Amino acid sequence: MDLLNSKDKAERLSELRRLVKTGEKAAAGEWVNNHIHTFYSFSPYSPSKAIWLAYLSGLTTAGIMDHDSVSGAKEFIEAGEIVGIATTNGVECRADFSGTAIEKRRINNPDQDGVAYIALHSIPHRNIDRVDEFLKPYREARNRRNRAMTEKINSLVSGFGLTLDFDGDIVPLSKSDEGGSITERHLLYALSLKITEKLGKGEGVLRLLSDLGIKVEGKACDYLKDSENPYYEYDLLGVLKGNMVEKFYINATDECPKIEKLIAFSKEIGAISAYAYLGDVGDSVTGDKKSQTFEDSYLELLFDELKRLDFDAVTYMPSRNTAAQIDRVRSLCDKHGFMQISGEDINSPRQSFICPRLSEPEFKNLVESTWYLIKHERM
Repeated sequence: MDLLNSKDKAERLSELRRLVKTGEKAAAGEWVNNHIHTFYSFSPYSPSKAIWLAYLSGLTTAGIMDHDSVSGAKEFIEAGEIVGIATTNGVECRADFSGTAIEKRRINNPDQDGVAYIALHSIPHRNIDRVDEFLKPYREARNRRNRAMTEKINSLVSGFGLTLDFDGDIVPLSKSDEGGSITERHLLYALSLKITEKLGKGEGVLRLLSDLGIKVEGKACDYLKDSENPYYEYDLLGVLKGNMVEKFYINATDECPKIEKLIAFSKEIGAISAYAYLGDVGDSVTGDKKSQTFEDSYLELLFDELKRLDFDAVTYMPSRNTAAQIDRVRSLCDKHGFMQISGEDINSPRQSFICPRLSEPEFKNLVESTWYLIKHERM
């Protein structure tokens, strides 16, 4: 399996072809997932490995959705062809909503008001390179902020004998030299590695977290007590992300296109623009979000604004939200004529590639919309 995460794309695809020839069977199912991150943003998986695991999980379609990057899209498409999975490609961006009716609101971004996560789905294959050129200056701007945030992290942890070097510790964890992005998760994963390198795994890490003012309870505590935990650094990352980001976060500015510019670009290239509904969070599915309120208190206003801005769709995750939240979102989508899209946010080895709720009859439309995305981007 390690060759699927090789640094060399040709080697990854060659290994995938070899694995297919072994005849290993996929799990039974007709599952879909349109929101799989790869190591071109933050994920344990290359595009080839993501496709292989999607195949083994029983997915019949898979969608790549990296942050600020489409550099994994071509490999993802080719890998899908090798294993016989239909693919769709997209990109997740943050957009500036200043000047809109919701500019001062906490939208779907846990870290910053007035900035929201937007998905561009079903990017036509002929326009992948064009999207990369559009995103390049935003990635460069993001890295200037990443450097500054790294220094803020150092101010928090240097007293404990920990120091991060952006170029030496963080950049090598990314694919930034191949057009990949660097996110807050990269910064905190690098810190997780530094912590375990210094303290090992187990009680020493929990003591450090306590000294940093981070209280760890429940399942997360059990994970971090277990020195044999194969996902230890990812679990530690989840705890750090849920508790430290607000202490070092610097507001994103020039790395976020104005929402009007992003929607216009999406239409120009023939992609499908989708607002990513988060909803008020209780227990976080991904384990890295605290209980927090987002769009639910002003959802009607939000949807009115999405319509005015000429969005095409709304994307949501049935496993993340309550039945009442989903019913409300679906009703507003119907009212405004928005396409409905779904996908399970995959960026950690503990996450399943499938969402069992998609087998429920009420979500048949989400499966149908996936096949529409696949057809659309090949037109």
